[in-house]
Amino acid sequence: MPGGRLTQQDRRQIAEGLAEGLTQTEIAARLNRPLSTVTREVARNGGPDGYQADQAHQATRDRARRRPAASGTRDRKAVTDLEEEFIAVMIGTGLSRMTARVLASLYLTDSGSLTAAELTRRLQVSPASVSKAIGELERQELIRRDRDPRRRRDRYVIDAEAWFRGWTASARQNALLADVARQGAAMLGAASPAGTRLQDIGDFFDHVGHAMLQAAEEWRQAYAAKQASGRG
Repeated sequence: MPGGRLTQQDRRQIAEGLAEGLTQTEIAARLNRPLSTVTREVARNGGPDGYQADQAHQATRDRARRRPAASGTRDRKAVTDLEEEFIAVMIGTGLSRMTARVLASLYLTDSGSLTAAELTRRLQVSPASVSKAIGELERQELIRRDRDPRRRRDRYVIDAEAWFRGWTASARQNALLADVARQGAAMLGAASPAGTRLQDIGDFFDHVGHAMLQAAEEWRQAYAAKQASGRG
């Protein structure tokens, strides 16, 4: 049923759809399942090029049988699976693999912050690779940089404000795209096919950008109220 757990037959249909060259949206419609169910299933089991139905079904059964970790400890295999799933989803949004790995490390560490040296050791990559990934995340405002005065090193932080900044940065990009599209429409002429197309694009991204900013502000107010209630 829609929303229920995927069956082995469902997974075989996903594999068949991928082999046929269908999009994941088309596969979800064929199964009468939410698109998020299909994208999550494919991402955590090898991606579109490596997905195999029987292996995916067995992996899901193995995860279901895994006992919860004892108090104060974590199942390292479960954490690794979660990290790989997170990375796959972030790659799907357009991030490079290294940038996605850095972001996943920040999300999944309890402190929510790491230095460049800690990221280098954790990911077993070169400092240059970490530096490049950090630069990409800072440009998108998905992380913030804090100075650790005790160690005289920068720490890179992921927190609620980082989510808000990243979302609003994306909204600003939509607003810029809307402005450029509308300028193009005016230059080409609103009555021309290209001008009409650009005007429609401008209207769309203007609407989406405003909706994103409104949603972000509503979330921020709700989050602040929740934090204040928790402190009370």
